[in-house]
Amino acid sequence: MKILLVALNAKYIHSNLAVYNLKAYAKPFAESIKMMEYTINHYVHDILQGLYKEKADIIAFSCYIWNLELVETLTTLLHKVSPETKIWLGGPEVSYDAGAVMARRPELTGIMYGEGEATFYQLMAYYHQAGGALPLSDIKGIAYRDSSGNIIMNPRQLLLNMDTIPFGYQNLDDFRHKIIYYESSRGCPFSCSYCLSSIDKRVRFRNTQLVKKELKFLIDHEVPQVKFVDRTFNCNHSHAMEIWQFIKEYDKGKTNFHFEVAADLFNEDELFLLESLRPGLVQLEIGVQSINQKTLEEIKRHTDLDQLAGNVLRIHHQRNIHQHMDLIAGLPYEDLESFKASFNWVYGLNPDQLQLGFLKVLKGSLMHRRQADYEIVSWSKPVYEVLSTKWISYDQLLLLKSVEMMVETYYNSGQFKNAMVYLNHFYRSPFDLYQALAAFYEERGYDSLNHSRISRYTILLEFSNESGLNTEHILEEILLYDLYLRENLKNRPDWAEDRADFKQTIVAYYRNLASLDGDMTVKQIRFLTHIEPFTIDVRRTVSTGEVYRQMNFILFDYRKRDPLYNEGSLLLLKGDENGIK
Repeated sequence: MKILLVALNAKYIHSNLAVYNLKAYAKPFAESIKMMEYTINHYVHDILQGLYKEKADIIAFSCYIWNLELVETLTTLLHKVSPETKIWLGGPEVSYDAGAVMARRPELTGIMYGEGEATFYQLMAYYHQAGGALPLSDIKGIAYRDSSGNIIMNPRQLLLNMDTIPFGYQNLDDFRHKIIYYESSRGCPFSCSYCLSSIDKRVRFRNTQLVKKELKFLIDHEVPQVKFVDRTFNCNHSHAMEIWQFIKEYDKGKTNFHFEVAADLFNEDELFLLESLRPGLVQLEIGVQSINQKTLEEIKRHTDLDQLAGNVLRIHHQRNIHQHMDLIAGLPYEDLESFKASFNWVYGLNPDQLQLGFLKVLKGSLMHRRQADYEIVSWSKPVYEVLSTKWISYDQLLLLKSVEMMVETYYNSGQFKNAMVYLNHFYRSPFDLYQALAAFYEERGYDSLNHSRISRYTILLEFSNESGLNTEHILEEILLYDLYLRENLKNRPDWAEDRADFKQTIVAYYRNLASLDGDMTVKQIRFLTHIEPFTIDVRRTVSTGEVYRQMNFILFDYRKRDPLYNEGSLLLLKGDENGIK
């Protein structure tokens, strides 16, 4: 007996926690189970060939909105080339309407719906004809065909005690360059109408002693990132505090932990602990979704926005935690002007990343049941994304798509941080700036082209010049500041003014540094640093929008990078037109 558990991930760096949990829970049958992970970017033929060559008796796919179409293509082809192979599906994308999926996919043997570990274990016992195995008719959480071809829907599987699920990551050799996904709880106490996590209102927690033991294993193996999939990690304060305290105390400086949190729920103890963490140890994902109170009420999302804003700003000022904040376009009562207000409000909190999401009308959600009431038009196939609603048109959503692209390029990349702060002074709001930049890209046809990192700087200068902002020379210096903060470039950008007149002054300064250091040559120091002359006080100019003329030199030192933003450290050197003092 040979069984394949197949994951089709969105990206190579992703892994699939579900298939590892299934195999771990079915440990008595583990020798017959093989896991195979691909991405949705693999060629269908290559995946098909790989699966076919395994000559498996059973192939089970893990199904999500991003991979269901590919899964269905593969199941059709597999049934053609290997009709004797039994094909099972599982996962959130086939759990809501398992019977309907079975009806439209005659090649399927069955579907595991709902929580899958116990169901998969019982299926393995059935197929291995193990002692005490249940017949298919008694295995909860499956849809299958009986001997007459009728589709049978068995009752839902009972929910597990989280402590009974074995740790799925025993061998980390295959995860050297991947994100490890981990869960310390299941379920969500909230009832957001667009989400499926709230269906199980009872939140179940894994014993923190088990969690700490497993996190210790991951930290010891220097896993780069552990991403908790808990829907609201801090919904239980003592649970969150105990885990955060452990990773603080056991931290070895290598592993980053990602948590999805409700920032308005933080209490003083949590904030104090978070402020004490090593920079880069933790990153937080914070779903705001909207600041429109009518929208929040309609989607059953209860958020204290004032508390959220205060907590986010407090964490931001500590500069030790990356904060990723989310908005969702296409929600009820959210028109374009309302979304702009939400965008500008979140932007003003200075998140490290601002994610513009678009409503997905998930089967089984309250949003799906209310779709007609809201006049939501959406994709009929995965990813079920909104196309228009009673309040926002497709044209307006396309506008938001173009703004999203500009935000990803010029904000979330972190490469233009000071330039965008400076340009924002010339616009009524941050949204207006990104909308104008998106329109410029579209007018020039830049939106349909691939651009190098350096060419993005050139385009921003072009945008500034042709928008009548009269900032080109000032913006050029700010862009150089942004560029050298992160990049130790040895070839000067074409758009940057030649500063060869300062070459001898800079070389003399490096010689002096080398003589004081004693351990490094001029060449070695220059390789690890960069000195750039500026005619303005960059920070004051960026902060106020007013031009502060001041000749100065900045040494960018790449030996000491900021662990959160990967920026070099700075040393302001006194000087004037005659050189460094």
